[in-house]
Amino acid sequence: MSLPVLVALVVFGIALSVAAVHFTGGTKTATLAGSDQALSRFAEDFPDEVATTVRLTADARTAFLDLRNGRTGIVQSIGDCFLTRIVTASDIVALDVNDSGAISLKLADFTWKGGRFAFADRADTEAVAAALRNLDQAREAA
Repeated sequence: MSLPVLVALVVFGIALSVAAVHFTGGTKTATLAGSDQALSRFAEDFPDEVATTVRLTADARTAFLDLRNGRTGIVQSIGDCFLTRIVTASDIVALDVNDSGAISLKLADFTWKGGRFAFADRADTEAVAAALRNLDQAREAA
């Protein structure tokens, strides 16, 4: 078999594989249907935790949950799955709220570094930022 034919077959095979993954839903990003789904997904990983308030980001890819003892739960979509975390004071490396009302959060966890989160409601942005700042201030006081 000549080299050009082999190259063409390999390129065609790779393109076919990528198309198959895309058309079977492999490139779909998960979103949360609402607060109930966020609570349910969080309860799968942390059944003993009780969330008092759930705040969804504008794109419905992340939910922040107020937990007891001043901790914050997070449900974040990663691809077509969800990642759940409980954030404590020692997890926060940096926290910033920019002029557009988005929260930038950097965590010490090497498996998930945080991200930028925008909320549809400014009150949600301020409530999540206040909860995370309280965690950050508790860490600095310790």
